[in-house]
Amino acid sequence: MSARVPATIITGFLGAGKTTLVRHLLQNAGGRRIAVIVNEFGSLGIDGALLAGCGIEGCDEDSIVELSNGCLCCTVADEFLPAMEALMDRPNPPEHIVIETSGLALPKPLLKAFSWPAIRARVTVDGVIAVVDGPAVAAGRFADDPEEVARQMAADPSLDHDNPLAEVYEDQLNAADLVLLNKTDLMGEAELARVLAAVNGALPRAVKVIPAREGRVDLAVLLGLAAQAEDDLASRPSHHDAVDGAHEHDDWESFVVDVGEQPTPEPLVARLRAAAQAHDVLRMKGFASVTGKPLRLVVQGVGARFRHEYDRAWRPEEPRGGSIVVIGRRGLDRPAIERAILG
Repeated sequence: MSARVPATIITGFLGAGKTTLVRHLLQNAGGRRIAVIVNEFGSLGIDGALLAGCGIEGCDEDSIVELSNGCLCCTVADEFLPAMEALMDRPNPPEHIVIETSGLALPKPLLKAFSWPAIRARVTVDGVIAVVDGPAVAAGRFADDPEEVARQMAADPSLDHDNPLAEVYEDQLNAADLVLLNKTDLMGEAELARVLAAVNGALPRAVKVIPAREGRVDLAVLLGLAAQAEDDLASRPSHHDAVDGAHEHDDWESFVVDVGEQPTPEPLVARLRAAAQAHDVLRMKGFASVTGKPLRLVVQGVGARFRHEYDRAWRPEEPRGGSIVVIGRRGLDRPAIERAILG
């Protein structure tokens, strides 16, 4: 039997920097044939388009399989197997496969899929890399106080204190063979030390935690972990083990706002930031056209933190316009958010 192709699973919450890490991998592939599977939460495939349009040699649209109809861990039976088989059946199959999961995905069901006979003989999980948004951890976005929750539940048993953010975050850490603590340039030394301690304390086993900026880590560190994670499921606990890995995403919703051409980027970004703050939006991401600019504007937001840049020229056949994906907890006031974004 020929050697199995290694696959790296990149997990991490919304906006942690997974796509940035994937782009870093492709930019530094050194001629290695790396195939990418991108999973999206939301009806507009922003992350796949970012990768496909990155302008990196060898990073063409045929190298990317984008799954856009829900979390990868929920759709593996429908799409994941065919995607993997299509990659492996190519005349020139990849030397490494990188799978970027949705920010709301639980990694463990995906790991279980690698034990299926159709995949197991041909692919192995080289490692699971969890990308952590350092400033988000510092802000306590994923923190729960179990004792306080227990007290509140005892006082009012009708209350539902389940925190999907904390569960998803913890499951992603629990599955990891390597943790990238990202966005360290946005934290001071004391804050970084505190977050490192918190992440290390949350890990169920000895896993290396590496501080990073923009996901820039040597590929020799990221690839070649040889974890064979599909054979090591017992050491990767999940909140959903008791229900065979099943989980629902009814707590989340997303929608797309068409923004049209913009005179300048700054007012759009200011409106997005204001909408995120006013309506507790977790994540915004998308593209826009700016009058007089030949390049496409990319906008990325996590909470109230936004960044924007021009990434590539508009293609002749593309309609110049813009679309922003909005992701948050179910119950978002869509009309109000759309009004705030469109001004």
